[in-house]
Amino acid sequence: MKQFWITFFGSIFGVIIGSVLAVILFTFMVFGLFASALSSAENEVALPADGIVLELDLRAGRLDSPSSSPFAFAEPLSVVDVVRTLERAETDERVRGLFIRANEFGMSPATAEEMRLAIENFQASGRFVLTHAQGFEGTSVTNYYAVAGSDEIWLQDTASFTPAGLAAEVTFLGGLFEQFDAVPQFEQFYEYKNAANQYTQTGLTEAHREAMTSYIGSIYDTAVASIADDRGTTTAAIAEVFETSPHTAETAQSVGMVDRLGHVIEAREAALARAGAGSSGVALSDYAAQPAPFSSAPVIALIEGQGPIVTGGGDASPFGGSEMIGGDRMSENILAAAEDPNVRAIIIRVDSGGGSAIASDQIWHAVIRAREAGKPVVISMANAAASGGYYLAAPADYILAHATTITGSIGVLGGKVDLSGTYARLGLSTDSVSVGGEYATAFSGQQSWTDSQRDAYRQQMEDIYEDFTSRVADGRDLPLERVLEIARGRVWTGAQALDLGLVDEIGGFRDAVAAAKELAGIAPEGDFRLRRYPEPLTGFEAFQQLFGVSADSAEAMARMNALMELPEVQAALEARQQMDAQGIQLRANAPQPR
Repeated sequence: MKQFWITFFGSIFGVIIGSVLAVILFTFMVFGLFASALSSAENEVALPADGIVLELDLRAGRLDSPSSSPFAFAEPLSVVDVVRTLERAETDERVRGLFIRANEFGMSPATAEEMRLAIENFQASGRFVLTHAQGFEGTSVTNYYAVAGSDEIWLQDTASFTPAGLAAEVTFLGGLFEQFDAVPQFEQFYEYKNAANQYTQTGLTEAHREAMTSYIGSIYDTAVASIADDRGTTTAAIAEVFETSPHTAETAQSVGMVDRLGHVIEAREAALARAGAGSSGVALSDYAAQPAPFSSAPVIALIEGQGPIVTGGGDASPFGGSEMIGGDRMSENILAAAEDPNVRAIIIRVDSGGGSAIASDQIWHAVIRAREAGKPVVISMANAAASGGYYLAAPADYILAHATTITGSIGVLGGKVDLSGTYARLGLSTDSVSVGGEYATAFSGQQSWTDSQRDAYRQQMEDIYEDFTSRVADGRDLPLERVLEIARGRVWTGAQALDLGLVDEIGGFRDAVAAAKELAGIAPEGDFRLRRYPEPLTGFEAFQQLFGVSADSAEAMARMNALMELPEVQAALEARQQMDAQGIQLRANAPQPR
């Protein structure tokens, strides 16, 4: 009985503590969002009149596009926003250079490639780039690939240089399922559609290994060739450095992979000295927050999607979680841009390994409608635009990918795991009643497919595969026979996809903008406005969306809060309180030191 009461009151205490912690966490989130709303309403950081050295920290992970969560105010600038901000800085006479804190452990190859292009374009405007690394510690070459083209690369003298190559691992559940008598049942079109293998196999199949080796090798070759070009040496020399890794900082300097050894404070001082007397550093995020001048130039719409493709809105949770591409939301944004008379072209930025076939088809249809409305559509592929990500891209007027983008995977898969054997081992049993056709129980997790259920499901998969391949053939103007050869679920890099006719150009976000301008009839140097669909919410608008408070009310509350904190207002309130006091007060006017 004593143990019962201990357990009972312990449970009650746990619930109370959990509830209190949840309230505290929620309160911090609310105040964080409110602070973000206030900061967005106040004046941006005042920039120096001259001698600006922008500072970019690549150590923090960043999304390709801004998060759709209203609590994303603390997120680093997205990859796209880094590119856009550096482009704006190229014509700002106040900006002298860029100081980068290098990523130490690696990043996705396409993100590294986009950063490399941004650095290259920034340098072409006559400005310098100086990078400091506290170590290239990861074995991936991508952290170095991103910054290899810097004018100077500094490495902390006690750090290591360990980039060695690229590697990828796959965890297989087939053996685990077998131990617990669970039976995975999947259909895949075809042998290269390897996502199903994680459930059905215990290791790489021949086709799986072939595809992985091919695309990883392609990415490595691209990185080595680019680094050799950046460092003014040969691919053989770069490959030798990687293949004999790890190295000390001194060795990395002696073989020309870094230029100077020293601490970050010394590197920052060197960057400021290079910019000239009186120069100062400005965080790229602060520079990005400066309002753009008003323009009535033609509009190019930017619609961004990242994460798995799902039906519905695909709204990100305000409390975190993965970004998603919602079929409803993205198709609505595409159609809204298509109907806007001010929009001359549409860029769709895709960073997705795929997802729902139905949602992918919904977005595909919106792209078709946009083109029928006379709006050219350009696809800019980021880290991945594969499977459903390629499906929605196929009908576009023009497709660009990075050489290291993961794309293709033109195929389909689906299935379930039959847990009836697992249940039996645990002494569990299920029973069911169904009416209608035999297919009503096809996706029960407690029974295997019948032959007719498997045949029916496979036919569904085959129909989707035929739709997918025929739409790729139509969109890319390729013979269906050729598409069937390069499809079969196989993944390709952007470089390989260019040779296969699946993309039109190797290039980054700025190249996609140039392509959209050309298709829209805007001169290469002509002015234009890039408008996101939907336009990002301000902090106040996010507050309104989350809590039902009007944006005007939220702004007024925030400004009133800021006003009440002013020392002058606090002094006036204190004086009024003294006047309201009854009787004689023995009070000293002794303000708190600040």
